Amino acid sequence: MLFTPWTILILAAVGLSIWASFRVKGTFNKWSDVPVASGLTGYDVARRILDENGLHDVPVEAVRGALTDHYDPIARVVRLSEPVYYERSISAVSVAAHEVGHAIQHKVSYPMLVARHKIFPVVNFSSGITPFLLIGGFLFKLTGLILLGIILFSAAVAFQLITLPVEFNASSRARDIMVSSGFIRNDEEPGVAKVLNAAALTYVAAALVSLLQLLEYIWIFNRSDD
Repeated sequence: MLFTPWTILILAAVGLSIWASFRVKGTFNKWSDVPVASGLTGYDVARRILDENGLHDVPVEAVRGALTDHYDPIARVVRLSEPVYYERSISAVSVAAHEVGHAIQHKVSYPMLVARHKIFPVVNFSSGITPFLLIGGFLFKLTGLILLGIILFSAAVAFQLITLPVEFNASSRARDIMVSSGFIRNDEEPGVAKVLNAAALTYVAAALVSLLQLLEYIWIFNRSDD
């Protein structure tokens, strides 16, 4: 029986994840309407922070879509969604600085980022087969298959948990740099914090869902041995 006491907790976490997704969009849209006093675009902030940190060779590119911003550690490029790249708002500079925070982490070999890069190949491999291992194991009561699925799923959970300090650290770097470099005024910092905190909540919710799922699988596996 796959319905367990953990199911209601997982559904609650999924609800939190959905709410977090709506919140980050709402917060971004709200602060997109608030211009930054410096008049800098997301691109301007990203480029200046990169240059100030000796990352002159890391380009900043515009990509289509909303909230598609990311740092690509393989290509070593900061990609900003068009609204972030071109706009001169609290949201735009906050997101841009956050993504550059990842580029700085890469440069200084931030330990948690290094760990995430190392575990990524395992997660990338296991993500495609883990669901089939777990479904097959539960359907045919093959405990060995379930155990293998749990081990592989644990790697995915570890990846998401490691992601949390990576994201929080990037946001912390972004806020410190923007204030110290004068990209935002002190009275604009609360708005920056709200944008970055809303985004961070989505990672927390996703990690919580995965962790609860893992605990549920372990609970079912232990009961199957009774």
